[in-house]
Amino acid sequence: MPGFHHVELWVADLDTVRAEWRWVLDRLGFVLDSEWPGGESWLAGDAYLTLTMSPKLSDATHDRRRAGLNHLAFHGGARATVDEIMTAAPAHGWNALYADRYPHAGGDRHYAGWLENASGFKIEIVADPDL
Repeated sequence: MPGFHHVELWVADLDTVRAEWRWVLDRLGFVLDSEWPGGESWLAGDAYLTLTMSPKLSDATHDRRRAGLNHLAFHGGARATVDEIMTAAPAHGWNALYADRYPHAGGDRHYAGWLENASGFKIEIVADPDL
């Protein structure tokens, strides 16, 4: 079966970013599946996203411009839903990126918004072209 089974993001301090992630994942249709001290997992269909703190973390700062993860891109549904998320995001700890080119920073046929949270994690919310 193709696709991701899961993605695990290590965060330096889950309490600092928990509300940001919970807000956006809930809007995107993810469901909180489990939580434990220092971590939680969110389901989306057959895949899940885990946010966790690790004692093996080599650096407390995430830098999306270094080798490794640059961003996660999520299905955002209808354009109106993407617009609603982008409008509300700053009140929930997410800063808009490329706002001057929104919603076509990825090209004329790509309707999406990019956000970055307090820890420097970047996400992309992509509208379904058929909705």
